Amino acid sequence: MNVMITGIAGLLGSRLATWIIDNTEHNIIGVDDLSGGYIENIDTRQDRCKFYKLNTTSDVSELGEIFKKEKIDIVYHLAAYAAEGLSPFIRRFNYLNNVIGSISLINYSIKYSVKRFIFTSSMAVYGDKYAPPFNESMQPFPIDPYGIAKFSIEQDLECAYRQHGLKYTVIRPHNVYGLGQNIWDKYRNVLGIWMYQILNNQRPTIYGDGNQKRAFSYIDDCLLPLWTASQSDDCIGEIINLGGIKETSINDACKTLIKVIGTDMKPLYLEERHEAKYAWSTWDKSVELLNFEHKTELDEGLNQMWAWAKEQPNRKRKTWDVYELENGLYEYWKNK
Repeated sequence: MNVMITGIAGLLGSRLATWIIDNTEHNIIGVDDLSGGYIENIDTRQDRCKFYKLNTTSDVSELGEIFKKEKIDIVYHLAAYAAEGLSPFIRRFNYLNNVIGSISLINYSIKYSVKRFIFTSSMAVYGDKYAPPFNESMQPFPIDPYGIAKFSIEQDLECAYRQHGLKYTVIRPHNVYGLGQNIWDKYRNVLGIWMYQILNNQRPTIYGDGNQKRAFSYIDDCLLPLWTASQSDDCIGEIINLGGIKETSINDACKTLIKVIGTDMKPLYLEERHEAKYAWSTWDKSVELLNFEHKTELDEGLNQMWAWAKEQPNRKRKTWDVYELENGLYEYWKNK
């Protein structure tokens, strides 16, 4: 089979591609515009991974040619700009990148009779209406444009299934971290942000009081479940949370990383940001349908990620030079 992975240069995409190469006989068709991932992450062993540099929003005709030429069987749509907290200030970019690009993939998947479409949504769709843990039966109430974008694609996929027979599964991962993560983006991936800061002799920053709670998910624990989502008929038409089973405060997560690194740095507390303060999900459905196992505790995962981070090149940090909207923009993101 030919498996298309969008976002193949990012954390989820690159690691899933390597897992498929290591554990199956299938071929990978990788798509990425390298705006948030790195070509060094892409595994090209045994000529089983073919890479196309393109943007699913702007390079629509080229994307169609790939579907026509490569005879795609399965699509893993993992590409997104997942800066949830930034999304209110880049609304147009958010919807173009995370919605319109997704629709092109869905259109071509229908046109060329793709057998399965796996979409990584986000815990952001739940918002803050409910007390966690969030389960898949809850009606989503996203509180930011990023969550709205993800939920809209979930709804479009259901329509595509009902009308056109596109078999899909929605995976809602949460706070995935590990080797291959973009630690050079100041707007997303809190564990990676802290590692970048500490590597550059900066104090790790915490927004608000640090009592926010999340459950962190080590990438290696998510790979087999992601593959199972495209292989099991029981997953067709389902929405499944995927990720860690132990919630922890941002303060405690920072303390864990500081202990792992062995630094005496203290966190720097900054202005509170608009976000769900308490957000983590159930995992029962992922165990039942995806055979998910939480194997990696936070300190162990951070040990492995830190060892990797120390060996990475000193890449230029991503910053947003011009925001679409600056009303209410936090002081720490303003260009001064």
